[in-house]
Amino acid sequence: MKFYNTESRRKEEFKPSNPNHVTMYVCGPTVYSYAHIGNARPPVVFDVLARVLRRAYPKLSYARNITDIDDKINAAAASEGVDISVISERYTQAYNEDLSILGVLPPDMQPKVTEHVTEIITMISSLVESEHAYFEQDHVLFSVSSYAEYGVLSKRDLDEMLAGARVEVAAYKRNAGDFVLWKPSSDEQPGWDSPWGRGRPGWHIECSAMAEKHLGETIDIHGGGHDLIFPHHENERAQSVCAHGGTRFVNLWMHNGFVNVDKEKMSKSIGNVWLIKDLIDKAPGEAIRYVLLSAHYRAPLDWNEAVLAQAKSSLDRLYGALRSLLDVSVPDSIGDQVPEKFLAALHDDLNTPKALAELFALSKRANSTDNNEEKVHIKAALIQAGDLLGLLQQDPEVWFAGNPGDVDAAEVDKLILERRAARENKDWARADEIRLLLEGMKVVVEDGAAGTRWRVER
Repeated sequence: MKFYNTESRRKEEFKPSNPNHVTMYVCGPTVYSYAHIGNARPPVVFDVLARVLRRAYPKLSYARNITDIDDKINAAAASEGVDISVISERYTQAYNEDLSILGVLPPDMQPKVTEHVTEIITMISSLVESEHAYFEQDHVLFSVSSYAEYGVLSKRDLDEMLAGARVEVAAYKRNAGDFVLWKPSSDEQPGWDSPWGRGRPGWHIECSAMAEKHLGETIDIHGGGHDLIFPHHENERAQSVCAHGGTRFVNLWMHNGFVNVDKEKMSKSIGNVWLIKDLIDKAPGEAIRYVLLSAHYRAPLDWNEAVLAQAKSSLDRLYGALRSLLDVSVPDSIGDQVPEKFLAALHDDLNTPKALAELFALSKRANSTDNNEEKVHIKAALIQAGDLLGLLQQDPEVWFAGNPGDVDAAEVDKLILERRAARENKDWARADEIRLLLEGMKVVVEDGAAGTRWRVER
């Protein structure tokens, strides 16, 4: 396997520290509101990576955190007059439900910041003791000048960053680039007792402490969105390496590209922020997932109505191939049927567009072969390869029937039987009447050699 390493800016052969136990940490959401489609791309991308790694290695420990203490959460809680836990639990549940509909499997661990304050305080204390951090005006800050490799991940020169700083430097900072590890809390704000007074952690230290707690001092893969490279992951890297006496923090940094809407950056001011929960009302979760995998994970992805319609159509083709193989029985002893080219695409920096192309090649063979033995292998290959992408795991008839409640399947079947009888009796008027009724229900009827099938027009 080869993956692009953000730190080296090149593809590298993946060599886990322990081939018997791979570790992966992905930055999760700050849970103060509903997640938008951009928030969905990292969990979908790294869900595919987790599936690929689990196939290749005996064990994977995958952690994706929840940030449940933050100024935006505090503000939301204050506006509703409730504890921050009410806000964070509400939106954590909504986030997990959204991802489940997109076919994202739960990570092995979903650590929450509020459950790791002790570990955070311990890590900050070690940084203070080693003089990589200092206490000033009720704040603890990391001293970026104490770490010679600061800027290596984001390829930013520290002197240039400091010279170009345009924001007013807080009075408690020795250096403009220093970042907060611990900050004071007012009586109205949530806080914890610490050696530096009652307060709460800064954003960056949270992930470092949780990663160490659950995965160790060195982790194989750290993932997240491109926007996290700087400052979040740069700061994570600095404080973790310094807290661990120079031990390497991450072997492989992976970052996915942005999701834009109609070629513009998502922005509340523009009004083009698409929430996952709203998109789920418009399309099947599997179609949304398909769109997120249709572009290479490192490339920007442009979201619009056209790509969603295209995804539905593409999945219709793939599920159509599976439906043509409904009568084909795959024995439990079939073994591994994932095509080599499909797997090679995923092993080459998670090239999901190329992997999808291999699925369509399989579907074309399914629709053209008359060889029963070949049909067995094609069906197994479609299902097994699809599983690595989190696609094609539904019964084809369930897919074509649409979401529950779209239509009354029993009523559709009854009308199709009536239509068949009318055609056999050459009652063309009644057959046309039933066809119009079905069209009104957005049901597409397909007559073929295998009989009459139907699907919901999406």
